[in-house]
Amino acid sequence: MKHGFIKAAAATPRIKVADPAYNTKQICVMMDEAVKSGAKIIVFPELCITGYTCGDLFMQELLLQEAKAQLMTLADHTADKDALVFVGLPLVRDNKLYNVAAALHRGNVIGLIPKANIPTYAEYYEGRHFAPGNEEAVPFILQSEKGEKTVPFGTDILFDGVAIEGLLIGCEICEDLWVPGAPAAEHVMAGATIIVNLSASNETVGKGEYRTMLVKSASARMISGYIYSSAGEGESTQDIVFGGHNLIAENGTLLAESKRFKNGIIYADIDIHRIVNERRRMSTYTPESSRKHTIIPAKFEKEEISLTRSFDSAPFVPSDKAQRDTRCEEILSIQSYGLKKRYEHTGCQKAVVGVSGGLDSTLALLVTVRTFDMLSFDRKNILAVTMPCFGTTDRTYDNACKLAKALGAVLEEINIREAVTLHFRDIGQDMNNHDVTYENGQARERTQVLMDIANRENALVIGTGDMSELALGWATYNGDHMSMYGVNAGVPKTLVRHLVQYYADTCGDEGLKRILLDVLDTPVSPELLPPVDGIISQKTEDLVGPYELHDFFLYYMLRCGFEPEKIYRIAKESFAGQYDKGTILKWLKVFYRRFFAQQFKRSCLPDGPKVGSVAVSPRGDLRMPSDASAKLWLERLEKMD
Repeated sequence: MKHGFIKAAAATPRIKVADPAYNTKQICVMMDEAVKSGAKIIVFPELCITGYTCGDLFMQELLLQEAKAQLMTLADHTADKDALVFVGLPLVRDNKLYNVAAALHRGNVIGLIPKANIPTYAEYYEGRHFAPGNEEAVPFILQSEKGEKTVPFGTDILFDGVAIEGLLIGCEICEDLWVPGAPAAEHVMAGATIIVNLSASNETVGKGEYRTMLVKSASARMISGYIYSSAGEGESTQDIVFGGHNLIAENGTLLAESKRFKNGIIYADIDIHRIVNERRRMSTYTPESSRKHTIIPAKFEKEEISLTRSFDSAPFVPSDKAQRDTRCEEILSIQSYGLKKRYEHTGCQKAVVGVSGGLDSTLALLVTVRTFDMLSFDRKNILAVTMPCFGTTDRTYDNACKLAKALGAVLEEINIREAVTLHFRDIGQDMNNHDVTYENGQARERTQVLMDIANRENALVIGTGDMSELALGWATYNGDHMSMYGVNAGVPKTLVRHLVQYYADTCGDEGLKRILLDVLDTPVSPELLPPVDGIISQKTEDLVGPYELHDFFLYYMLRCGFEPEKIYRIAKESFAGQYDKGTILKWLKVFYRRFFAQQFKRSCLPDGPKVGSVAVSPRGDLRMPSDASAKLWLERLEKMD
């Protein structure tokens, strides 16, 4: 369970209604399979020992006695298994019949959770047979051939998975999920991080989608894992059909889903540490139990599980094109509306954008054009300023000029070679020394030009730098680092490319599309060093590392709070076959060094719109000291060499 992962299984056996012995054998077979696959939490359907659709047979003493006997058989079957298993059965307490989930662990029944909400509507008539469960746990005497054993009986029971810090498991049954006051709400307020649900939810048209939505929203609202196991084939009888629709979700994300109308097992690796981190991050998540829950230990062996779960190598970019296009349109709207407000507030009607022919400045110009169209401003009030210098290539220069003209902006060219050369002479900088002064001197000259033109025109300088550059500090302090509004400040580099591609695909202008596609095909570069044979000699990703890796690191560090070892582990899985582990470790070290060392630049960023769930603005998501040490994080990485 290293790094907080625990493997869960939702299993639906093929059963025979009112045949507990047969059903128990099927449950045992599936239990063995799940344990062999590494599952530590295994959930079977509601009343699976007898079958849910027994109807008035639930009033037969023989069936109830056999169900209890088979429960003990199942408990014995768990004796040598490192798993917590939940199975459903009817159980009598104080002359009342209850629909119960039994928790089995290491050969024992360790808890009995009765169903709280008993449906008696439509095709359900459970109220005919079952009583609603009590909340606070009471002693229940469970008799077997081995003798008597006292087991807690009540809805307010939680199981403490000692092997993982923060692992606490609560249980509810079917209808409990569908009602406003679900028992799970009380469980999570008492600290439960995983909810299991034993269900027998029949199929009707459209119900599958609704059920999925309920499970996802429950896990999102409660910031928890949710394991849902439903009755399937073999349960169907008379007028209702069951599809065995099993679901496992975490924090609103569906991790696994079974095919309906097919019995079987689904697995997912639930990340307890991420759940705990998310709860800690949300100040409005304030656990407080209104009733005292009974906590029962369920100790697992500590071991590193083999992950079947995948982590998206591009967490900022939806893999589905339709969803990606929707996301791009939404982001462009956020950027444009943020800039629109700045114009409405200042009363300015002009913009100054430094265009280089690269991706970031292209996106900034596109957003500015979109904003001006929204405000009904003349696009000729956009000054697209290109400032060629020592590193400018013909390709980027041409694209900058073509782009400005295609968008209807006014192109202003200011060659800064002479100004920078004079400045270098004034400060004693050797023109042949291509060091950081040589590079940054050009960037600061460009910013000075833009600011002064903005003063001349009563305009705003629109910033071009993206969030990935800000995270790495890949910006010249008081150079391209500065603007009057940074429209790209919340957009990671991996997403910038898709935004420009989306604009190209939807602009309806073939000439503009060709320009944008060539910009997309151009290597990312600050172009501050002289080209070689007219070709870009300075490629950003050769210097700071691949942006797809850095965006991955950034997301899982800031959004999820993962420690370095965990990020390294999931990065190896996500980029297998693309980057070897040595390369990943190298750039992860670079990421941490730069992220900590460059916070002073982020501490004085200009305003810019927050776009996603990760942001580096000092006024928004990231309140980080400028002088924090990266020692702790880097020492962890050094141990992994």
